[in-house]
Amino acid sequence: MSQSNPIVAIVGRPNVGKSTLFNRIAQKRKSIIHSEAGITRDRVYETVNWTGRQFVLVDTGGFIPESDDRIENAIRLQVRMAIEEAELVLFVVDAVDSVTAMDREIATMLRTAGKPVVLVVNKNDNEKREREVYEFYELGHGDPFPISALNGRRIGDLLDRVLEALPREAPQETDAEDHLQLAIVGMPNAGKSSVLNAILGMEKAIVTEIPGTTRDSIDSEIQYYGQPVTLIDTAGLRKKRYISTAVEFYSMVRAQLALERCQVALCVIDASKGFTRQDASIIRAVLDRKKGLVLLLNKWDLVEKSDMTYREFEQEIAYQFRAMEYYPKLFISAKTRQRVSKILDTAMGVYAARRERITTHKLNQYFQKVIDRTPPPAMKGKHIKIKYVTQVKKEPPVFAFYCSDPKLIKEEYRRFLENQLRQGFGFFGVPLTISFRQK
Repeated sequence: MSQSNPIVAIVGRPNVGKSTLFNRIAQKRKSIIHSEAGITRDRVYETVNWTGRQFVLVDTGGFIPESDDRIENAIRLQVRMAIEEAELVLFVVDAVDSVTAMDREIATMLRTAGKPVVLVVNKNDNEKREREVYEFYELGHGDPFPISALNGRRIGDLLDRVLEALPREAPQETDAEDHLQLAIVGMPNAGKSSVLNAILGMEKAIVTEIPGTTRDSIDSEIQYYGQPVTLIDTAGLRKKRYISTAVEFYSMVRAQLALERCQVALCVIDASKGFTRQDASIIRAVLDRKKGLVLLLNKWDLVEKSDMTYREFEQEIAYQFRAMEYYPKLFISAKTRQRVSKILDTAMGVYAARRERITTHKLNQYFQKVIDRTPPPAMKGKHIKIKYVTQVKKEPPVFAFYCSDPKLIKEEYRRFLENQLRQGFGFFGVPLTISFRQK
């Protein structure tokens, strides 16, 4: 997402179809849609291209003007922030329900904000209903624009109206593949959104102590020493047996999609609870997708410490997940900002390692000595000869060892070669793939 593109925020009370409209315009199921009110909580962004012009579309949670509920209060703050960021607001109301007291309060708030507004009357599935939108003039935001987000009725006309209201700018082209896409993953309530906010230095994602607050993936664009970085905050990952509602299921889907998009994942672990099997499952999901990995042991300020605390924690991780000795671990506190400054530097190092390509000459020069010293064990009376090795791919790194009988190479020897590869060339924080091929 390019921050130089104008921002269009979708706002309105709960259940008027804001996320349906977002998904219809964005042409993807990025926002969670559910009949339960208040599902979209954090701001969801998508860059939209319409007739050669781009803008950033922002979905927001349902705005409830007066509420003592902590999450609803947090949503209200997020909506106000989205309005402040926006050049244009799409104020969505429901044609079926007519004008409500909540609509009137939101209309007043938008007048106070002083931003241009397009009043969008959703759920106009036919011309008869469309002729009854006149009552929405009382909201004081100009001509009501009737649409149906569910079936796509008049969406193209609405986008034309959006472009008319936006300042004209040259289209911005961005390439999501040429800079670091960094996903923040972990169990619910591990502190992922707090980590995001600590990195950003601003309250972009809602932070409360209620597990599962973040339900959608949230992208944040930043510059780190002149290099662009996209931070993707995600909903907490759970094992399927812990998912009791459709909303949690789709939240997990979004988190999985975030892993597909990223090159490196920050796995946030609640250090006050120790390293759990669920943490190991999330790490495995990252490694199975061959993504770079940085472990963030969060809430370190809450852990009672001795001279052996660090070592004992690392040993526990190694006991449950022995490959973790090759992945960076930062013992942090998002609350006190302890070691937060090291996160991006470490992630950039992993990203660079994931893009590394070693020449065939260097690989064979190094492995000739390794294999001479420790050749593959003989199998079934056969001596296996490894002829040469080459890197066949980067992002993620893949290495091919050409040998006389690849089927006879044991898993233990594959792990030995991987360890030697890491010792010789680094690749700290990066999953490696080693294949054996016939020569």
